[in-house]
Order: sequence, then structure tokens, then C-alpha cells
Amino acid sequence: MQLNVLKDLKRIYSGLNPDEIRGLASRNVQVGLVASSDEMYRRMETFLAPSGSDLHALRAISNVGPGVTGDVAGRYDFLLCEPGVPVPRNGYLFESGDSDSLAKLILNEHSKLELALARTFPLFRAAASSRIIHHFSQENALFALVTALPNVVPSVIDVPWAVGEFATDTAFLTMNQIRMSFLIAAASDSAIGYREQKAEIASIVSGAFGFRAIARELVGKIPFGGGLIPKAAIGWAGTFVAGQSLERLYRLGYGFTRAERRTAYEDAFENGKQIAGMLLEGLTRQRKAV
Repeated sequence: MQLNVLKDLKRIYSGLNPDEIRGLASRNVQVGLVASSDEMYRRMETFLAPSGSDLHALRAISNVGPGVTGDVAGRYDFLLCEPGVPVPRNGYLFESGDSDSLAKLILNEHSKLELALARTFPLFRAAASSRIIHHFSQENALFALVTALPNVVPSVIDVPWAVGEFATDTAFLTMNQIRMSFLIAAASDSAIGYREQKAEIASIVSGAFGFRAIARELVGKIPFGGGLIPKAAIGWAGTFVAGQSLERLYRLGYGFTRAERRTAYEDAFENGKQIAGMLLEGLTRQRKAV
């Protein structure tokens, strides 16, 4: 078993490429501001670059002015438009009081720019991190289900390696959490890589065993403790809590305490059971259709 674990760790380190994530995060983005006055332009500029001293963010912003044509609009990844002016195809209405909804909408429609936008503009960081955490939490829950269900086509899950390449589920879930840590760091404009994030990665690896210990207690309270739903809920909860702690670390400088981690895990485990049930229902329908 020890040899299998070592092989899994080697596969994790050789397969995850921080340089790819750095490249996505470092892509230049250009945002046009469609404003009819200097005052409105400054409001929009502050909305995207609240510190006023972030030169990287300020360089990504241009004053387009009202009456923008399609050719000019196409030079930008998207535009923010003052209320009352025509909004081009790649434009969004500027409403400063609804920043969360606006950030989510733009990220949903420009997913390939997710890391670059979050790295450049603080406005997008919370939404980008949340998307990343939910994606990997669901992927790990789905992996736990796929590995336990017979006759499920591996292609139903979009993962870097095919199901069955790892000796243990824990190794795969840990690999995915390390990749998640790279992406959250990128979205937070923090350093990315094994050396740069050695403390965070060590916490993920050690936390995998701690989460399993807590999970055994929680699963023991469920009548069908060894079933599919608890297994997938463990995958969801461990990944979700690891992601939440990382997001807080990069945002505030400190992650969850041991007590906070346990409380968060218990709550996430309950949510994970519901999500696992929906995923299992979808897999079951797909298996019957094959």
C-alpha cells in the first residue's frame, strides 16, 4: 500500500502543471468604460480598481466614451456602460450597487477569462473563487460515485485522468484539491506553484486524513453508513472546506482554525449528501440510457 501511495504522489506532481495556470492568469484583459462624464468614468474606474493605486488594473481600463461603434467595442473583452447609453453586444449595464450579480454574470459569459479577470480586478475574486470551489467539490463527489458504481462510462466525469489510474480515492481527491489551490491562488493574485504554496499543499495532504477521521464519525451516524451517498458527501465536504479555508487565507492572510474546520466540515457534509443524491440520480439515469 505504501508503494501505491508513493506512485500516486509521483503522478500528482508530474501531472499538475502550475505554469499552465500562471499562463491563464497572466493573460492581459481590456475593459472599456462607456461614460458620458469624467465623474461617471471615475465611479466606474473605482468600481473595478477600488484602491486607486493598482497600476495593473488601471492599465486594463480604457475610457471609450458614449456612442461606441461595433468595431471599437470589439477591441475590448467587454464594456461597462453607463445607464441610459446604448449597450453593445459585449457590454454590461453599470450598476454599482449590484456588484456581486454583475461579477457572476460576466464570469459566466467569459469563463475562459475567469483567472485573468480575478487576478486583475478585485471585483471578480470572490465570485471566481466560489466557482472554482464548487466545481472541484462537485467533481470530487462525482468521482467518488463513479468509482463505486459498476458499468459507468468514465467519460461521464471530466477529470485529468481516467477513473482507475489511482490506487486510492484519497490520492485522486487530494490531487484535485491541489489543483484547486493553484487556481484559487491565481484568482487571488497570489503566488502559484508547489514551492510557492508548500504550506497550503502540506495542509491539504495532512487535512485529507483529518477529514477522513471526522467523516468516519459522521458516516457512522447514518443507517446506510457504507453507501454511495456518504462516500460522495465526504468528497464534496473535504474539498469544499479546503477551498473555503484557502480563499480566506489569500483574502485575509489566515485560514480556518481546527475548530472552524470541523464545524465547516459537518455543515458541508450535510449539504454534500443532498448534492450527492442529485448526482447519483443523474448517473443512474445515464447508466439506464446506455
